[in-house]
Amino acid sequence: MLTEERQAVIRFRLAEHGRVLAKALALEFRVSEDTVRRDLRDLARAGLCRRVYGGALVTSSEAKAGPERLRTSTTDLARLAAAAAKLVQPNATIMMDHAALSVAFAAALPRHLSLTIVTNSPNVAAALEGHRQAGVVLVGGLYDHGKRCCLGAAALSQLEQFNADVFLVSDCAVHAAVGLTAFDLADAEIKRVMCRRSAARVVLATVDSMSRVAPFQVSGPGEIDHLVVGGQLNADTLELFSEQGTMIHCA
Repeated sequence: MLTEERQAVIRFRLAEHGRVLAKALALEFRVSEDTVRRDLRDLARAGLCRRVYGGALVTSSEAKAGPERLRTSTTDLARLAAAAAKLVQPNATIMMDHAALSVAFAAALPRHLSLTIVTNSPNVAAALEGHRQAGVVLVGGLYDHGKRCCLGAAALSQLEQFNADVFLVSDCAVHAAVGLTAFDLADAEIKRVMCRRSAARVVLATVDSMSRVAPFQVSGPGEIDHLVVGGQLNADTLELFSEQGTMIHCA
C-alpha cells in the first residue's frame, strides 16, 4: 500500500475505535513498525491524531461524526480504489471530494496517465504529489477543519467553471430507488454541483453505504453510470441498479 492509502486506513481505524496500536497496524499492512510510526507522526503533525506510547489516539476533530464514516477493511479500500482507477481514460478531467476513499483512489491512479483533477480536498491534492502527469485544481473557499475540505459559496462558484468527464463518488449512501444521498448539507451541495458538472458518475460503494438513505439528496438513481462494489453485496440489489442502466464493476 502507498503511504496515502495506509494513512487513510489509519484514520478509519481512529474514527471507529478511538485508538490504534503501531504493532497491530504493522502486521495488518505488512510493513515495519518504524514505517507505521512515521505515518502516525505525519498524521499527528496534521492534527489528525495524538501520538502515545505504542500507537495513537483520536483527536476530537477526527472522532466519528455520523453514519457517513465508512467501516471498511484495508483490503476493501485498496480493491475499490484500484477497480475504479481502471475506469479512468487518458486526458480525463475528474472531480473528487474529500472522502478517504477519494484519497485512496487518487493514490491508485496510473502515474503515466495525463489527467486533470478538480477537488475541494487538500488531502486528495497531496495524494497526487507523485503523479507528474496530473494537473491538480484545488478549489478554495471556506475551509472546514472537521472535514478537512473547502465548502460554501466560493467553492460552489469555482466548481461551476469546470466541465468534467467523471465525478468520483465515494462517501454517499446509495439506494436503488432513491439514488445518492449525503449526511451533511454543505457536503451535499458540493456533491450536487460536481454531479451536475460531470458527464459520468462513478460510485464506490461499500456494504455499509448500500441500500441506505441519508437526509440530503445528491442525485437520482438513474444518474449513477458506474457502481464499483466489493464481493459481499446482494445480487438482487445490484440487479436493480443494472435495470436502470448502471454498469456494475466488482472489485
